[in-house]
Amino acid sequence: VQLQASGGGLVQDGGSLRLSCAASGRTVSSYVLGWFRQAPGKEREFVAAIGWGGITRYADSLKGRFTISRDNAENTVYLQMNGLKPEDTAVYFCAAKMPNGRSWYPTNVDYWGQGTQVTVSS
Repeated sequence: VQLQASGGGLVQDGGSLRLSCAASGRTVSSYVLGWFRQAPGKEREFVAAIGWGGITRYADSLKGRFTISRDNAENTVYLQMNGLKPEDTAVYFCAAKMPNGRSWYPTNVDYWGQGTQVTVSS
């Protein structure tokens, strides 16, 4: 499975961005796709995930501001981020995990995409 993330950039406090993750590979439909982020000096943390059937999961602290969606025909997952705050500044990573019941911890992720930088200025 290959994951290609894009859409990061610089945005002002309160602004919006949409990240994209294009997934490819013969077995991609077997995986649940999601996003993590990692701020400087901090651990990588779970943001959101979505299964092929559309079931979503979010980090509690981000519910209401971030929305994950997917286009199954294009094998692409999106992360719409609204009301961005300086503390959302981080490198955002696309991730793929088997639907095996394990929690969305970084150690349980099977594949990672390259990160995309999101910077929110105050």
